[in-house]
Amino acid sequence: MGEEWHDRSGATTRVGSVLPSVTDRPVPYDHNHRQQHAPWRPSVRFEEVLQQAKSHRVAMGIGALALVVAAVVLWPSGQAAKPMGKPGGPDGRPVPVVTAVVGRKDVPIYLDALGTVQAYNTVTVRSRVDGELVEVLFKEGQDVKAGEVLAQIDPRTYRAQYEQALAVRDKDFAQLEAARRDLARYVSLGDRVTGQSVDTQRALVRQLEASVRVDEASISNAKTMLGYTVITSPIDGRTGIRLVDRGNIVRAADAAGLVTLTQIQPISVIFTLPQQSLPAISDRMRLDGKLAVLALQPETKLQVDMGELELVDNQIDQTTGTIKLKAVMPNAERRLWPGGFVNVRLLLSIREGGLVIPAPAVQRGPQGSYVFVVGADRTVEMRAIKVAAFEGDQALVEAGVEENETVVVDGTAKLAQGSRITTGEERGGDGKGKGGGRRPEGKGGAS
Repeated sequence: MGEEWHDRSGATTRVGSVLPSVTDRPVPYDHNHRQQHAPWRPSVRFEEVLQQAKSHRVAMGIGALALVVAAVVLWPSGQAAKPMGKPGGPDGRPVPVVTAVVGRKDVPIYLDALGTVQAYNTVTVRSRVDGELVEVLFKEGQDVKAGEVLAQIDPRTYRAQYEQALAVRDKDFAQLEAARRDLARYVSLGDRVTGQSVDTQRALVRQLEASVRVDEASISNAKTMLGYTVITSPIDGRTGIRLVDRGNIVRAADAAGLVTLTQIQPISVIFTLPQQSLPAISDRMRLDGKLAVLALQPETKLQVDMGELELVDNQIDQTTGTIKLKAVMPNAERRLWPGGFVNVRLLLSIREGGLVIPAPAVQRGPQGSYVFVVGADRTVEMRAIKVAAFEGDQALVEAGVEENETVVVDGTAKLAQGSRITTGEERGGDGKGKGGGRRPEGKGGAS
């Protein structure tokens, strides 16, 4: 059954079962079934308007994309194109640079680490007997020798015990002598003395001999305890802060002790290295026996002392993946002090006749290290190199350059592959100048 629809003029149109569009709405009726005239609506269908809007947006997007592509293609570049083999500075002129010649030199290979200075020996001096501290014979910070007297405990009680042990021994020895004489008489009488009497006397002699030996041990113990009343230094070292003053009662069980001694000549330096360095260190120690170790001040990098590697720890720290090492240094000038920090350099080997260039010549890029090599036509070539180590202001090169080739040291910021250069100053492989001239205004990119 059809439905009635009304246009703007109020005319009625009957449509079959076709569904109306969104824009064609029936005119509503009020409660008295009278028609209410709806507001005017456009006769254009909503689907057509939506389709036209979509087509318009697509056209605008295609136009914007075309404008962007045209801008990228037609926009002028920041630098004028340079022909390969003849590029120079921004104005096309050769770039002023400083160059150096690749040379050969013996280069030491170091392993660097941070070390902690420790005393070669540390001893806490304690009393081994109880008693009053009657004398303190050292000064704080004093250098002492092994066997030097440091303090005195009241010895009177221990001296009396020693003398008492001597008296007991003398008494038992006198009894032993009498028993030995009686035994000799019994033996000389022969059959006139029963065998039992002789055996009894012989047993008494042996008993008294044992008593004398006990007395000797007691004397030795008393003498030792008396000797402990004199406290001496067990090592050569330096005294620290005095922990007990004169007049105090000290005991053998006291944990603090009287003073701490540290041996600082020689002195130890403890440091760690990655476990990957262990094979190379072990190989060098097997060949050379000892490896040199340098101690440097952390602030100034100046050498403080030099010693030898004494110990490689017997296990790797699994937490950090490092191995602990110990070096011993003479510390003749006492510039190393226990508890301090130093930079440590372990001399692993010396590369004899290695190729060296100034360190600023080495540039770094996404593909690794490279240098600008100067050709015979005064143009540069970007060449990848393999750097073995940096030592001071020099770089040890394993591959990439040859001896007597020329590399750019300063002024690399304006260089590219094939750039033409002019040299105002030239250096040798050792970093020293080979000629005079003006340094370029621009500096290289390497630090």
